[in-house]
Formats: sequence, structure tokens, C-alpha cells
Amino acid sequence: MTTLQSVPALGTHPASGSLPSRAETREQLSKAAYDLLVIGGGILGISTAWHAAQSGLRVALVDAGDFAGATSSASSKLLHGGLRYLQTGAVKLVAENHFERRAVSRQVAPHLANPLTFYLPVYKGGPHGAAKLGAGVFAYSALSAFGDGVGHVISPAKAQRDVPELRTDNLKAVAVYGDDQMNDARMALMTVRAAVDAGAVVLNHAAVTGLRFTRGRVTGADLEDRLDGTEFGVNARLVLNATGPWVDHLRRMENPDAAPSIRLSKGAHLVLRRTRPWKAALATPIDKYRITFALPWEDMLLLGTTDEVYEGDPADVAVNEKDTAQILDEAAFSIRDQQLSRDLITYSFAGLRVLPGGPGDTSKAKRETVVTEGRGGMLSVAGGKWTTFRHIGRTVMNKLAALPGHPLAQDMEPISHLPKKLPLPGIANPNAVAHRLLIDGTAPGPRMSADTARHLATHYGSLSFDIARMANENPALAERIHPDAPEIWAQVAYARDHEWAETADDVLRRRTTLTIRGLATDEIRAGVESVLGDRG
Repeated sequence: MTTLQSVPALGTHPASGSLPSRAETREQLSKAAYDLLVIGGGILGISTAWHAAQSGLRVALVDAGDFAGATSSASSKLLHGGLRYLQTGAVKLVAENHFERRAVSRQVAPHLANPLTFYLPVYKGGPHGAAKLGAGVFAYSALSAFGDGVGHVISPAKAQRDVPELRTDNLKAVAVYGDDQMNDARMALMTVRAAVDAGAVVLNHAAVTGLRFTRGRVTGADLEDRLDGTEFGVNARLVLNATGPWVDHLRRMENPDAAPSIRLSKGAHLVLRRTRPWKAALATPIDKYRITFALPWEDMLLLGTTDEVYEGDPADVAVNEKDTAQILDEAAFSIRDQQLSRDLITYSFAGLRVLPGGPGDTSKAKRETVVTEGRGGMLSVAGGKWTTFRHIGRTVMNKLAALPGHPLAQDMEPISHLPKKLPLPGIANPNAVAHRLLIDGTAPGPRMSADTARHLATHYGSLSFDIARMANENPALAERIHPDAPEIWAQVAYARDHEWAETADDVLRRRTTLTIRGLATDEIRAGVESVLGDRG
């Protein structure tokens, strides 16, 4: 591992083509007049900014924290059709989810999405029988046009060969189906890059302190740079509130009497070191409506999730002892005890699902997107699923085009005229990228290891070659950040110069996997801060 003393000597001066400074971006935001100001850098806001910029609008995007810094990087990391929605008869919804899932994983971001086989164990006395689940996974795969194979049922012995920690006591059969998974923070960041490539101006760590009004209409926002306290403002013809769990907070800035529009559900997850390799994921029914997941992800095991009403400050959401106990207890339905030792836990995280307001069990609530217009003309968008992030962006754009008086329609290309499956930056076959990284080596530096090559290929696609060139030019950047993780120091410099990384958490939690692996030591954190501070 690179020692702390050697980190400042990395010589990581900003690369050519690096991002403008925060001061330059603030000045640009302050002086230009925008068609659309998107407040909120989660995936809903990012996707809308991407589609709006594609349509020709002048777009600004700001977030009080980091891009995908809240729930958008605290998901179950799945692109999925939603098998459980078949239970409620939502066949059309599942088919639409599958369409979006396939588009993202096959055409839009094959370098960021990975196919994943799911095993659904059927235990004696469980909530569903083998015949019912067998029919369910067949129907699920049919709604995906059998693009991931035909859903079927296999024997417990076959399943245990792929998932050695599978509990086989009273296991009658295992249903099989296919979906996809991703690193949600990386997918969000690539979508930010796509929005900027299309012309959007973005700034993270910029908090809204107030809204601007012109004759009673919301026409911008006052902001504060959270990193240095600088105050500035942005003017826009239309403001979109995409602040997720904070959506009603911003609505009350527009109208103090605004009634609550949403309710929140907390979803907690645990990350554990794996005791043995897993070749498939487990989706275990807990009751008639709920499933608990055990997902092989980033060489670790991701367990979750919970689903309960949350009424506190969204900024305070965290995993507590009750969540941990519930997740481990539910995982124990289908996983052997040795894989569920608390000593194996490296990280825990929780996000907040934004659900339409109303009564009833949150686990049965629809994961739908709600778009509302406030008294001052501000649009608010909330809710939905990660899988359908492109669809949500298109939905908001159609809403913008149909606003009374059509204030933006004359200046924007209709969404129906835009490319249907525009790829995200770095699109490439990750296997081919990893192969190239290995055969090219890092001459004159040390040869790149296979796990690093694979990690770069599946998190950056063809942009991996830019990181490899940085490592070539400075061998210190080719060194691993931690011996037990695939990341190298070049990724930190790259995150600083090209991915809006401002803090150690931006790098360690969202642009790399060090925090989630439990490897973000004080020494590494100080080293990352040193690299971030070396901006030339």
C-alpha cells in the first residue's frame, strides 16, 4: 500500500481537459440565464438534466451534497423487472421495467451493468409453493421476451453447487430467473458526465438557501457553496425540485402552506465479506409480498433490504441495531450461519424510498413517480425505481413540454425525436477493455493486475484507458490504494480532475469501493485528501 508519506509526492497535477474550477462554475451559473434549473443530484434529477440538455435546453444542476450522495447510492444495486410486482397483478409494469432494464444493460451501459442469475428457494412451510414460483419465474422471463433464458426450477443440490452457503434443510426446490446489477454510484456519475457532454452545467456541494421569485413565479435559487461558504445564485425560466426525501422541504420554500406530498420508507443493507464464491444471487420470500436479497456484489455479499415507515430527518437516516438484526435474521432463512457472522460485516447503509402519500403498508405501495406543479410554478418530481431512470427523465420532459402556455416547448426538441437508447460515456465491452488493459500492460511501470483491469473495465468502460495512461506516466499512480482492493491511486486523481470529487467521502464511498469494503482507513483518507488538494 502506498504510504501516507509518499502520497503528496505523487505529482498528480490536473490532466488536460480537466473540469473547470468551482469558482469558474459558480461564475458561469451566476451569469447565464438557464431554461431549466434542476435542484437535486440524485438519479431522477441527473436523468432529467441529461434528457433536457439533449433536447437543446440550457440546463443547470446543483446538489447540496455529492451527486448520488444519498439514496441513489444506497439502493440494492439492481436493475430488475420487479418479480414481486407480479404478485399484485402489475404485469404491464413488470414488462415496462424489463424493457428499461434490457435497454440499460444491453445498449445504454453494458460496461456498467452485469447479468445476474437469481435463485429463489422454496422451503417447506414457506409463503409460496414450488409450482406457483415456477410458474411465476416463467411468466417473469416471458415478460422479458426470454432475453435472460427461460425461468425454471432446479434441484437443491444443483443450486448449492453455485451457492455453497445455501441452507438446504427443508429446501424443496429452487426457482431460477435472470436480472442485472450495477454499482449505482458509478452509473449515476456516468449519467452526470452524459448530461455535461450534452451541455449541462453541474455543481455538487451547493445548497439552496432560498428560491428566487419574479411576479410570484419561481425563477431561480440562491445557493451557498458548502466547501468555502461562497454565496451565489442561478436564474432559470423553470425550476425542477428533484430533491428526493427533501422534496417537501423545497416545496415549502415555494409555498409555506404546501401539504405533504410523499411518505418515506427506509431500506437498510449490510455488506459482508464472502466466505466462499457465489455464482448466483438469492431472492428469498419472507412473506406474501416481501423478498430478502443476498447478492454477490463487488466480490462481497450484499444483504437486504428493510421496508418501514421513516419519519425523521432524511439527513439522519442510518442503519440501527434493529435493522441489522432483521436483515441477518431474514437472511438466515436461506443462508448458513457461518456466512452471517457479524465479524464479516464491512459496511452498512440505508436509503429512503420516496412513496406517494397515503395510508397502507409501505411494502405494498406503488413505486411510482409523482410530478406536481406548485403555486409558484416549480415542478417537483419524486419516487420511482432506479431501473427506470431513463423513463423518468423522459416523463418529466414530456411534462415540461405540456406545461400551460408551453414556455419551454418552442425551445426544446421533442423527446420523441431524441435517440431512444443513447449510450452513456465509456460504452464498450468490458471483457474487451479488461483484455486490452492486461495485454497493453502499464509499461514502463508494473503490469496491471487482473482484478484491477476487471474493476476498471466494469466501472469506467473505455475511459479506463485514460486512467491507465495516468498510471503509465507516473508509476506511483499505478499502485493500489489498499492491498485488499483493486483500486489504484490513478482513480483518485481521475476522480478529482474529471468526476467532481471534492471530499474524501466523494472518492472513497462513491467513486471507489474502499469505504464499502471497510478499507477507508485514516491513513488512506488522509492520502486521498492530499491528492484532492493537489489541483495545480
